[in-house]
Amino acid sequence: MPVLPSASAHEADVAVVGAGAAGLYAALCAARQGADVVLISATPLAQTASYWAQGGLAAALAADDSFELHLKDTEAAGRELVRRSAAEVLVAEAPECVRDLQSLGVRFDGDRFGALALGLEGGHSVRRVVHAGGSATGRRVVRQLSALAAAEPRIAVLEGSRARALWQQEGRCRGLICDGGPVVASRAVILATGGAAALWSRTTNPPGSQGIGLLLAAAAGAALADLELMQFHPTAVIGVTGREGFLITEAIRGEGATLHDAAGERFVEELAPRDEVSRAIQELLDATGASSVGLDMRSIDAARFPNVVTALREAGLDPASQLIPVAPAAHYMMGGIVADLHARSTLPGLYAVGESSCTGLHGANRLASNSLSECFVFARRAVTHALNEDTAIPRPPSGAELQELESLPAPPPAERTTREALWRDAGILREEAGMRRLLEDQHPLARMIARCGLAREESRGAHRRSDFPERDSALDHRHAVLAGGDPPAWQFWQ
Repeated sequence: MPVLPSASAHEADVAVVGAGAAGLYAALCAARQGADVVLISATPLAQTASYWAQGGLAAALAADDSFELHLKDTEAAGRELVRRSAAEVLVAEAPECVRDLQSLGVRFDGDRFGALALGLEGGHSVRRVVHAGGSATGRRVVRQLSALAAAEPRIAVLEGSRARALWQQEGRCRGLICDGGPVVASRAVILATGGAAALWSRTTNPPGSQGIGLLLAAAAGAALADLELMQFHPTAVIGVTGREGFLITEAIRGEGATLHDAAGERFVEELAPRDEVSRAIQELLDATGASSVGLDMRSIDAARFPNVVTALREAGLDPASQLIPVAPAAHYMMGGIVADLHARSTLPGLYAVGESSCTGLHGANRLASNSLSECFVFARRAVTHALNEDTAIPRPPSGAELQELESLPAPPPAERTTREALWRDAGILREEAGMRRLLEDQHPLARMIARCGLAREESRGAHRRSDFPERDSALDHRHAVLAGGDPPAWQFWQ
């Protein structure tokens, strides 16, 4: 892994922004096809948001599973908003991606017979979730892919660098500029920058997950979609210093953990889709004034989820003897940069994969663990398409063009006031007055979220409006697309 000098121009076949699961896999796929890659990572490798992912990869691998069943579960969770063609791609190609990761040295959990141990999570009708180290899947996968990227001579890494703006030339994305001056000229740019859940004050995500890639793409003229659709995870630790928002994986409920109210009664089907469970918890909290419900993990084998159990015990919570206080938190944005089935954005030369993208795969409510599978399926597709395009590596910009690029502003961080406003006005339950307040927020992505939320005058999946409590069938498979400063346009995706 060449480590590039920070203040110079670099050339590559592919520039990948983001070194999480999607970005690392895209870089490795490109290198395996003989391409030269520049990988831009804001943090040292293996310290990205994907590192903390507890979920696994959803793939139809079991004898009692099938393409049709996985597709059906995906569409059911997505509440008549899933783009069927994107779901078909995911379901068809996820098993091969699992096998490819195994060939790259990722060791997934096995059963006593040596077969893959498949977990059950919310919304899945059968066991189909592959894990590594129980709830340490993100850590295991990112650590292995980071090691491979570091050893790959075709992948050069700009560590500690942040993309500030995309470089366009003659209507095509031709590279990017980073903070501090480095310019990367490339045949294609792949954004794998993660989501925007850290824009909300209560979140399971690390602070950097503020939609940086979405802002980069929008500033370059690429379309965004479905920004109103933020999924809230039902079981994030609350009220514990140092562990606020710590995610307790759904796989634990898949193994039998239960949710209880203050009287000790169960009140929800724990493995219903996430939007249902989160809403049931929030309605109970609003009705009772409580700040949390109790997650009963006492029957769970601690050895299966070592990182969760260790983290809880370090915070002074003993899951073997007490209920864990949990409440919903912003977790995953289904919306993002509009991308087709090859991960192409609406700006030629620019691709988006993982949570930064919006292919329509997740609809209005992501099926658990489809997202990590999506990272690999669409990263590979993006690379294959980009390298098959008949384009040459451009010469880096210079002179007036470089000066203009250097003058472009970086995406702004979200202030505390923005994060609190999004939690208040675009939380689990929202209404017109609150979202209109967000239209005046200082952060551009908060304003775009509000524009999409106001346009969707219904309740569907993760988008719940008190003033429009029912689903509007006229909006089935209709996606709110933002391009420039225009009002959201409804598009039908098949």
